[in-house]
Amino acid sequence: MTYLRCIFFLFAVSSAIVSCKKDTLNFHSKNTETNLPNYGNIDLDKTFTPQDNELRNKDSVVSVINNYYINVWENGDLWGGFLVAKGDKILYENYRGFAQDGNQEPLNKDVPLHVASVSKTLTAMATLKLVEAGKLNLSDPLTKFFPTFPYPQVTVFTLLSQRSGLPKYEHFIEKIQPQPAELSKKYLTNQDILNLLIRYKPDLARDTDTGFMYCNTNYALLALLIEKITQTPFPEAMQQIVFRPLNMKHTYIFQEKDTATAAKSFYQRGPRVYPYDRLDAIYGDKNVFTTPRDLFSFSKAMFNKSFLRQDIYEKIFQPYSNEKHGVNNYGLGFRMKIFDNNEKLTYHNGWWHGTNSVFAHLLKSKVTIIAIGNKYSNRVYSALALSGLFENFPYETEKFRKTMNESDSTKTAGNKENADSYSE
Repeated sequence: MTYLRCIFFLFAVSSAIVSCKKDTLNFHSKNTETNLPNYGNIDLDKTFTPQDNELRNKDSVVSVINNYYINVWENGDLWGGFLVAKGDKILYENYRGFAQDGNQEPLNKDVPLHVASVSKTLTAMATLKLVEAGKLNLSDPLTKFFPTFPYPQVTVFTLLSQRSGLPKYEHFIEKIQPQPAELSKKYLTNQDILNLLIRYKPDLARDTDTGFMYCNTNYALLALLIEKITQTPFPEAMQQIVFRPLNMKHTYIFQEKDTATAAKSFYQRGPRVYPYDRLDAIYGDKNVFTTPRDLFSFSKAMFNKSFLRQDIYEKIFQPYSNEKHGVNNYGLGFRMKIFDNNEKLTYHNGWWHGTNSVFAHLLKSKVTIIAIGNKYSNRVYSALALSGLFENFPYETEKFRKTMNESDSTKTAGNKENADSYSE
């Protein structure tokens, strides 16, 4: 009898193990299987060499970063997530604050936060994956996909590079008289924005492809284009093209259904929750909710040689707006600062309501800097100055020194006019 019980026990355990493995395989298949072009070819564990992870004077660099965090984040009472990594090794990581009103749900590595315009980098890379797959071309006019679109010179390239000249949707809709029915809705959609552009044909803010003009409309339209090409709603298309293949398991596109559960953003004072408004369901230009670790996975993927075909990858970090001499420029979904010493700082910042964010992807040093704040303060943008610890950016080094020497760590909080001019 004891022998039979033993046999039965071993059989039960074996069955459980097999079932567990099967469930794991099914889960993996469910989360990565797609017919859409995607980044599933990338092995994140084989992106960097041992040399990429090495950092001379590592202890002193980490000490400086820790002092920065104490001075700016803790003393300034910033909320959010903060991460600095070299290669695939995290040098520093910290979280503080809360995701919900009343000091509920303390922030940690698994709580996704809104990254605002940093979302544009992910929208851009999904678009470029479709370009690589031959589903569209950078030179394609938007009228190829939306025949009644009233701006025939606007192409996929001018949307990605912020050179379309299209009016900003958050501004032009306010000028429409009499007010169209769409504006009485609780939440506008990307399709509403397209429909209003087609119906009212507002003037271009500047002639197409004559210069840089940062505009959320560009990326709201790119989201619609991704939906059109893939025949998949943008939130699910992004899961299949980018998020699941890169194991960004806490990342999603915010939708109206998420208003009750998503992490909130706050005013600096109080803090009080920043209320939703009718523009909060428009995605592509914003509305990626993610964690520093998930965004770090995305950054690692971009360092991988298999990320995109080489000729397409090289276009990402080219400066396309050179009509005026200056440090600031824009590539495809990335901002950049090109200094007099020909060094290039590649990054994107974000701002929306109570959210401020920084995503620096340093090409030479293979360093990633991520700062996501959900209690409004322009001091979150100071994280970009940490780039001077890793590459030859004298301007950022000086900016970092000034940041650390400020006696009042909250004096710029809540004052958007004092923000870096490339804060969105």
